[in-house]
Amino acid sequence: MPMSSQAEHYARQFLQARAAAQSLAPISKTSTLSIDDAYDIAKSLDTIRMAEGETPIGRKLGFTNRTLWPKYGEKEAINAPIWSTLFDSTIRYLNDTYTVQSLTGAMRPRIEPELVFKLGRTPAKEASIDELADCLEWMAHALEIVVSPYPDWQFEAADAIAALGLHGTLLIGEPRILSNATRHHLGQVLANASVSLSCDGTLLAAGFGSNVLDSPLHAIWHLHQLLKTQTQFNPLQAGEIITTGTWTDAYPVLPGQTWSTAFAGIGLAGLSVSFS
Repeated sequence: MPMSSQAEHYARQFLQARAAAQSLAPISKTSTLSIDDAYDIAKSLDTIRMAEGETPIGRKLGFTNRTLWPKYGEKEAINAPIWSTLFDSTIRYLNDTYTVQSLTGAMRPRIEPELVFKLGRTPAKEASIDELADCLEWMAHALEIVVSPYPDWQFEAADAIAALGLHGTLLIGEPRILSNATRHHLGQVLANASVSLSCDGTLLAAGFGSNVLDSPLHAIWHLHQLLKTQTQFNPLQAGEIITTGTWTDAYPVLPGQTWSTAFAGIGLAGLSVSFS
């Protein structure tokens, strides 16, 4: 297990590689790296980024889509979600359903259609899932651009945590305020909803809310429970935004492409993004 100095060393290595758009070999290739070790690195990443002036604004969940678990992990398949801290420097709130996004500096970028939520109230430590839903202020459609310093996207779960959760940029569409009635049935509504993902007018994938730990609400619940065991991190707080993971596989993106989404079963507009 890395001592604190080793965790900081690895954290700075990942930040430098990202800034220079340089590849790295997974730590697990040459050293033993547990999930706990990786979150020690994540904690060091948070500390360094805040010291450099970035502001944490929420959490990013990854690998919440169980259908994708067998596709990732070399020594063993991914078998649980991961999370990382979201910072203001990587978030864009969109004023329209169409935008242009630069891929400059993005290492092996891929696109993921997701839902994002904002916590209007801090959930109690022992809140039920229904009480957690009551704490949500709004939800929005988002496109996350995930990135990987690892060649061919080959890594273990712990490597993904250490590499800033593979987060690149989050593009957030117009928020929809959640009514009391919507919150009451939110888990079921989201589980039954679907999204399509197209590139340059060609449909590539369809995904379902039920793919995301049975519902994106359950993904937030999973994070709330996990944070009880990770006392080095703060529990969920009012004001945080939480992105809950992709509904489809993550697809490679290239400059010149335009990607679009559309929902069924949920009152959210799709998004379109052209990459430059």
